[in-house]
Amino acid sequence: MTTTTITPLASYRNDLPYPFCPGCGHSPILDALNAALVKRGSDPANVVIVSDIGCSGLSDQYFITSAFHGLHGRSITYATGIKLARPDLDVVVVMGDGGTGIGGAHLLNAARRNIGITLLVFNNFNFGMTGGQHSTTTPAGAFTSTTASGNLERPLDICATVAVNGAGYVWRGTSFDDDLPERIAEAMDAGGFALLDIWELCTAYFVRSNKYTRRAFQSTLDDLGWPSGIIQRRPELPEYAAAYRAAPKPARSSVGIASIPVTQGSALDRRYSLLVAGSAGGRVRSGVRLTAQAAIRSGLYAAQADDYPITVRSGHSLSTLVLSPEPLDFAGVTVPDALVILSEDGLAKSRALLPRLAPEATVLAFPEVAGLDTPARLLVLDPSAASSRLARADHGLAACAAALHVLGLFPTAALVEAAASAGRLAEELSRVVAAGLEMAAAAR
Repeated sequence: MTTTTITPLASYRNDLPYPFCPGCGHSPILDALNAALVKRGSDPANVVIVSDIGCSGLSDQYFITSAFHGLHGRSITYATGIKLARPDLDVVVVMGDGGTGIGGAHLLNAARRNIGITLLVFNNFNFGMTGGQHSTTTPAGAFTSTTASGNLERPLDICATVAVNGAGYVWRGTSFDDDLPERIAEAMDAGGFALLDIWELCTAYFVRSNKYTRRAFQSTLDDLGWPSGIIQRRPELPEYAAAYRAAPKPARSSVGIASIPVTQGSALDRRYSLLVAGSAGGRVRSGVRLTAQAAIRSGLYAAQADDYPITVRSGHSLSTLVLSPEPLDFAGVTVPDALVILSEDGLAKSRALLPRLAPEATVLAFPEVAGLDTPARLLVLDPSAASSRLARADHGLAACAAALHVLGLFPTAALVEAAASAGRLAEELSRVVAAGLEMAAAAR
């Protein structure tokens, strides 16, 4: 067995100078983070620093670790995803007080899940990068560019908020605290969601507007009645990423994928895309979904992407089906290989594609939208050609059955089998599939 030995580093910092204002608290916090990583002897390849928008968002570039920079207030969500995907990584979030306010729901959910990430809040009581506006942590009475008469709001107690919601480790202190490196290292070793609310000075705005100094931190705490130091440490709480992996998983058949048997074959030797464009109420998406299941029965890989408005019973309904004999790692489609148009709504959303279709492409259209100008082959599908009446709600599936018959992507028997396996809907879906095949036989 091969053993990898990590040589302790003297620094996790590169030689780039910090860009922060003179006296800004961001610099000593990053120095403390560096010292904490040195103290822990972490492998830089196993450390990810996730940053937010704001002055603190500049932090990750000064470390030789991996990094991810995202949107304002969302760094906790990115960090959660990273930790769930790679629970072996040490994930550190750097975020300003502005980000904790903007991403407050993410903060709460990280705490109640006790996800194993470490959050350093660079708390300087205002939005320092965008002009010194007040944030959720601005003390009452403080002057900012948006509270010229003094802040009227009570500041958010970040520590109490995450503590009551289940965070495993919570600490409050300042960028001037000598033990900050030890506290960061302790937080990273805590195992669950760890938050350090680090009060610091914004010398560009907050200090100037409020004559605020490091001595004022304690008086602000006293006025609010808030404690400092370790607020909560609960190592017994389960960490979410570990609990998720330990939880019993349902059989894959419960999502209806592993249970689909391969009963047919297909001669399709390339990626192929079909776009069905209709109206809400035409069951376009469910028709394409059943066709995707039939493709899987034929040994193909299938992916579906839908497009519809926020309305439920009006407007367009588009569904793209991508088929491939090989696994699909990307299901995006710019111009489909075949286009099925069922209604004016569908035509309005897909009209721009018509001149872009290749001559070898196929367009299948219902009679009311059949007057189309396209270089592709054009066939008209007439619902009246079916011996069984097709209601509007049948159009999506019937059109899929007709398209499958015309295009020959895989045996129509697979779609017949998929319909027959649909439980209480089997009889009705089988009727619609049969009607669609009749419609295809009469296509002109």
